[in-house]
Amino acid sequence: MFTPQGPTVRELAVQALSSVEHGYDLLATKFDETPFRTPDRLLSAVTDTLRPLGPFDTGLDLCCGTGAGLSVLRSLCTGRVTGVDFSTNMLTQARHAHPTATLIRADALALPFAPTFDLAVSFGAFGHFLPSDQQSLFTQTHRSLRPGGLLAFPLPAPPRVGSLPYWTLLGFDAAMRVRNAVWRPRFVMYYRTFRLADVRARLENAGFEVELTAIESLGCREDGSPRCRLVLARKQP
Repeated sequence: MFTPQGPTVRELAVQALSSVEHGYDLLATKFDETPFRTPDRLLSAVTDTLRPLGPFDTGLDLCCGTGAGLSVLRSLCTGRVTGVDFSTNMLTQARHAHPTATLIRADALALPFAPTFDLAVSFGAFGHFLPSDQQSLFTQTHRSLRPGGLLAFPLPAPPRVGSLPYWTLLGFDAAMRVRNAVWRPRFVMYYRTFRLADVRARLENAGFEVELTAIESLGCREDGSPRCRLVLARKQP
């Protein structure tokens, strides 16, 4: 949850009434004190799951924010590590934490890269892309990877229908839709628009071969299914 050093309710309200870019510019200095930052446990689990698939040379963190995912790339890549985000202030925080990384301000829907990277990762950012934009996002990422390159990201299992997390996410998305219907600029952040079947189809349409692997250290649900899977989308040689 939020730490005492995190944003106030008023600061969160101002952020929520801003555009996505400006909202994250406002939140940047306190972002790592919020529950929005990817937990270290998940970062470590993804690192351990990806390690046997290496070695990797160059790495890209899509929508890197303050740079939590750059630590994963640092652990796995022997070459240059790059983070891309469209929030200037989030990149400033990432630069403090990762001074040797290459950090670039750009829109993930218009990535400025040639086929350069062996591994691309992303953590917690895909809710900022409407379903109509996801195909473009994956196509841009595909173009940025070398032949044989890998896009990897964790995808938690959806909450059980009727559970508290289910209603919480449903309520959040409903509130966000109302907010975007009556207020401009829009703030795109949805939790229930990134469904595995749709995502897999769009990855394949972009040219990826897609596999799923359980992140075993995060355990299983009561029915034995993984709590979280790692989506592995590979650009064919």
